[in-house]
Amino acid sequence: MTVDEDSLRLAEAMVFAAAAPVTARQLAQVLPESADAQAVLSALAARYAGRGVELAEVAGGVQFRTAPDLAFRLRKVVQVPRRLPRVAMETLAIIAYHQPVTRGEIEEIRGASLSQSTMDTLLELGLIGPKGRKDAPGRPTLWATTAAFMTQFALRDLRDLPRREDLLVEPPDAAAQDGNQSST
Repeated sequence: MTVDEDSLRLAEAMVFAAAAPVTARQLAQVLPESADAQAVLSALAARYAGRGVELAEVAGGVQFRTAPDLAFRLRKVVQVPRRLPRVAMETLAIIAYHQPVTRGEIEEIRGASLSQSTMDTLLELGLIGPKGRKDAPGRPTLWATTAAFMTQFALRDLRDLPRREDLLVEPPDAAAQDGNQSST
């Protein structure tokens, strides 16, 4: 299917102006009825491929992002947001991999109590949000990641998270082999 220039320009303007990733469904609302929103997004991605700014799939939609090979060169002039404290990153990782999860479950997994300020920081940044209540005594709040989390970490969906096994510093087999070698 051929995509007309007017549809491409409209999609480009919408993605550029949007504060959040744009879905094909959202784009279809502004395109002529005869236009295929997915085809328009594919054509737009092709147009920007290899340029300084590329169309990236994040959080179920698309957004313009700096080309990955240029990002490191811009760190000198673009202010990088402050890093999250370690406890906040640990908490965010637990929520991402175990969601929906209660605060008590987060503390159990971490093996340490969780300060309210850590949860407040993640909430203020919009990285987590309430996802209902657990059907248990006290009906504790369930926490899950948000679309802002997906956007921040350039994830199309949660299946794009690294596998937990890939995050281990040293594979378990290597540690076992080292122990066997030292006894010989």
